[in-house]
Amino acid sequence: MNENEKKVIEQIVINTVKKLINEKDSPNRVVLGISNKHIHLSQEDIETLFGAGYQLTNIKDLKQPGQYAAKETVKVIGPKGCFEKVRILGPARPESQIEVSLTDARILGIQAPVCESGKLENTPGITLEGPNGKIALDKGVMVALRHIHMPLDIAARLNIKDKDWVSVETCGVRKTIFCNVLARVSDKYDYEMHLDTDEANAAGLKNDDYLKIIPNR
Repeated sequence: MNENEKKVIEQIVINTVKKLINEKDSPNRVVLGISNKHIHLSQEDIETLFGAGYQLTNIKDLKQPGQYAAKETVKVIGPKGCFEKVRILGPARPESQIEVSLTDARILGIQAPVCESGKLENTPGITLEGPNGKIALDKGVMVALRHIHMPLDIAARLNIKDKDWVSVETCGVRKTIFCNVLARVSDKYDYEMHLDTDEANAAGLKNDDYLKIIPNR
């Protein structure tokens, strides 16, 4: 390889790296976070499952400010099946909520609706078992609606408002366009898209992949 060929190859590499950096820095490029089944608990339910006055133990901060994975896990028991050691995410919430995939729901033997986090109306219940007790919840199991946490500055640049719907395009061998993605806009959010394990696996995605937002017009 002569010097001219080396310079051509070096320039190609430089241009490729610049292109990747520019794409990742573009406001319509959002990083992916894949959500496995997990639980959000009220403080009352935490104390029923783990003991009076119990506080969750933070073992890993999540990308969204103030959110973390707790050391504590519980058993989730459905009419047909169960899952051991399902991770709790903190901090405590006003109401308990269990987020699963459609595959998880079938294993448990329940029909969990696809809905926005926090919208617990018409969701089925489930039994949770911890080291200090058991709870039979009458609602709270859902398949979380695919969504994007979006800070105000990014939303303004993309002309997207809270509760708008967008589409998101992936790349790779199983290139996919996800429609009906809810934009959740707040100054309390870090920029991140959430899919569950079913959706991510179907599109061949992994954590920290970059996806492209296509605003619906």
